[in-house]
Amino acid sequence: MATVTELKCALREALESRGVLGQLKARIRAEVFQALDDQSETRPPLTHQNLLINELIREYLEFNKYRYTASVLTAESGQPEARLDRQFLVSELNVVEDPSARAVPLLYGLLSHFLSGRDGGTFLIRNPPEPHRPADGEQESL
Repeated sequence: MATVTELKCALREALESRGVLGQLKARIRAEVFQALDDQSETRPPLTHQNLLINELIREYLEFNKYRYTASVLTAESGQPEARLDRQFLVSELNVVEDPSARAVPLLYGLLSHFLSGRDGGTFLIRNPPEPHRPADGEQESL
């Protein structure tokens, strides 16, 4: 007869081999974070800008097999579970994408662009008018 320790070990191996154990751990972490979350502390609203940034990060995390981190990001940020279409991201960011670049996350392409200095100059980063609210006259859309 198998001991409790052997049963635990067999169960762990079975869950790991099916890829379920990591998902369960991530779900538990997300639930713990949510339970411990200070509800009096307001999060920034999920603006169009935050939605795009979160999706770029999620695409990167999932590409690199950081699925558990991505699931916590989704739960903690309020990002919709359904991923945004990559073509939508490309359009929103006004990016022209080489077909071969579609195999990697957009963040890699953006970083490559700036590291290569294709424009021959520097890129000026400005503070957005309101990082958590739409600019005057701009409608918040998701």
